[in-house]
Amino acid sequence: MNWKAVAAAVAMAGMAFGSVTAADGTHDLRVALMKQVGGSAGALAAIAKGTKPYDAEAVKTALTTIAATAKVFPDQFKAGTETNDEGASPKIWENMDDFKARAAKLASDAETALAQLPADAAAVGATINALGANCGGCHKAYRLSK
Repeated sequence: MNWKAVAAAVAMAGMAFGSVTAADGTHDLRVALMKQVGGSAGALAAIAKGTKPYDAEAVKTALTTIAATAKVFPDQFKAGTETNDEGASPKIWENMDDFKARAAKLASDAETALAQLPADAAAVGATINALGANCGGCHKAYRLSK
């Protein structure tokens, strides 16, 4: 049995579940989606740092998860969902076009990296730096510190 294929299938099923439930817009779902991105970024960072060996399938899975999640994440911030979320800035709803554009850029950059799959740990490091800049910029603009 190919465990990498099984892991990829499980990851894809998780993304599909997130996509199916993406209309919910609850704080918990927002957090779950960001944990998917964080977990994928962590997997890439481990490869880039050399704490995990380079694994093309793991890189593909992580980049696919980031791209798919970034596409559905802005849908979690519909009008009327701006209360009871201590991490989400009201600026999200005030600047929704920018918020959506930032998410679209993250998705696009992840898809570009996927199409030009990083071939080694150094290339994964460059990719995670680029994607991390997207994440950091959005968090700086739209995430409230706890």
